[in-house]
Amino acid sequence: MPVSLVPDRIFDTYAQITPQYLQSRNITLLLSDLDFTLAAKKTRQPDQSLRDWIAALDRAGIRFMIVSNNRSGSRVTEFCADLGVPYQGRAGKPSTRGLEAAMTRTGTDRTHTAMLGDKLLTDVLAARRAGVLSLMVEPVGGAVTAWQKVLHALQAPSKALCRRKMAGGR
Repeated sequence: MPVSLVPDRIFDTYAQITPQYLQSRNITLLLSDLDFTLAAKKTRQPDQSLRDWIAALDRAGIRFMIVSNNRSGSRVTEFCADLGVPYQGRAGKPSTRGLEAAMTRTGTDRTHTAMLGDKLLTDVLAARRAGVLSLMVEPVGGAVTAWQKVLHALQAPSKALCRRKMAGGR
């Protein structure tokens, strides 16, 4: 069965994803990538705006969990502990196993779950394969390395298609 690489919705930053938007989609669990989605890869501690955003989700009854492919868990573990949020590591995205484990841990089903990330071939593909709402953001700090620039250039057509669908009200 073919799986689309077009996200359901694209945003400039995570802060544009409001509790009201998630509630309108019946989302009670928001899974999120960390690197380049919520913070630059080398960022060791969350900033106040991220803390405030997660607090707003919590007040709205939306659970939040980071799902990361990061092989070295120390930075992600520290980041999540500082935020006070759970973490599903070694997710293996685009495999669905990390997303499925997170849903099992929280007792949430696919219809009430969304996945937020900055990469089509890991975050969006995992979300699509798992049957959850796929939300995409532009990478925090932008594409820095040559590989990141190539990867983000390859994502441009899918992101443009998503933006056209959003502009059309679909």
